[in-house]
Amino acid sequence: MTEPEPRNPSLLLVEDDAAQRELMVDALRDAGFAVAAAAGLDAASAWLDCPSLQLVLSDYRLADGDGLALLRRVRQRRPELSFVLVTAYGSIEHAVEALRAGADDYLAKPFQRQALLLAVDKALRTRALREENRRLSNELGERERLVDLIGRAPAMQKLYRQIERLAPTDASVLIEGESGTGKELVARALHKLSRRAPAAFVAVNCAAIPEGLIEAEFFGAERGAYTGAQATRAGHFEQAQGGTLFLDEIGELPLALQPKLLRALQEGRFMRVGGSREINVDVRVVAATNRDLKREVADGRFREDLYWRLNVVGLRLPPLRERREDIPLLVEHFAARAARQHGLPNPTFPRPLLRALMDRPWSGNVRELANTVERLLLLAEDFEPQLYDLPDAPARGRDGGFTLPAEGLDWDAMERSLLTQALSAAQGQKKRAAALLGLPYKAFLYRLEKHGLGES
Repeated sequence: MTEPEPRNPSLLLVEDDAAQRELMVDALRDAGFAVAAAAGLDAASAWLDCPSLQLVLSDYRLADGDGLALLRRVRQRRPELSFVLVTAYGSIEHAVEALRAGADDYLAKPFQRQALLLAVDKALRTRALREENRRLSNELGERERLVDLIGRAPAMQKLYRQIERLAPTDASVLIEGESGTGKELVARALHKLSRRAPAAFVAVNCAAIPEGLIEAEFFGAERGAYTGAQATRAGHFEQAQGGTLFLDEIGELPLALQPKLLRALQEGRFMRVGGSREINVDVRVVAATNRDLKREVADGRFREDLYWRLNVVGLRLPPLRERREDIPLLVEHFAARAARQHGLPNPTFPRPLLRALMDRPWSGNVRELANTVERLLLLAEDFEPQLYDLPDAPARGRDGGFTLPAEGLDWDAMERSLLTQALSAAQGQKKRAAALLGLPYKAFLYRLEKHGLGES
């Protein structure tokens, strides 16, 4: 006699033969599964909304329909559920049809208890993998949608995890990395994923503000505080109230202003230039630098107490040369963005060009790559970039070690032969053939026409 059905089953067995159903329920419960049982489609449908349910195990032939009809209901209502079809021996076509319709596995009758448990275990493991893949895909999509950070290299995965942990906090963050690595994108990510997201994100380049105006830019100024101050105006701290203030190139901040910034960070208040009352402010500060601030502290160019106040948590952005495996993904992203911006068709970057891009040093990092991709797209023939479109492509300068024979040669015959060989090696793809010869595409077409090979 089977036990009563659990309130929170993980597995639903659908079998219209009462004796067979009881045997299977006993075997599954003995193996530790919480099993609900149903004799047909209608009874099974009543269980599909049970939140604890993970797997449906159904016979093909049911009194009020068949297992395929139940599979369609499952995929419509609960697509994440695993589904195993039980079919009579010799009815393999039913199993194939079920797999095509979305079943995870099938079990042929008659079967042993161990085969039943193996099928269930396999389906549950498949479900777990499917859920994990969906979760990772959603996380990656959300990251890229929210923060425009691109990359799957281990260093970037570590950075994503750090951003997710830090974003909900108010801790000051110091982002270190070479120019062009995307430090502002990280700062924006910390803001967008935080409770401060509805408020302002204010980005300030400390290196771009004249030293005489930097205090007024940071803290604002009262009317008449200095020549040209014709009205009271708020500074960057006030503009970022409730939100995030991003101080880029913080290493360029003059020593004279550093104590005032430290006080604003420590106490959450400051005075405008020429003002007499303190203003309270609630701002999260994220700073970034491409300098070694520890060395700046040691050399007396940056205050140690301000350094530690900014560097409650430090994040490091890897240079592009340390994550070359991300370059194809970045190229695809930047190419699609440039195509949208300029109203062009989405280009495809051929493998030789991608390999060449991956081999470059990229001293300007991601910013340089983005500019290069856009330039390639705009200047390439028919907006389809090729290896020879790189300004320093090796294909343009090679001579192949050729030595002119003493008796001379038939130039036209040799040129025709080279064109024919290149077309053959490129399987008729003219752009690829032009790249093999190191010729601009239009020059290649001209030579084809010259030798009567234009239709090749």
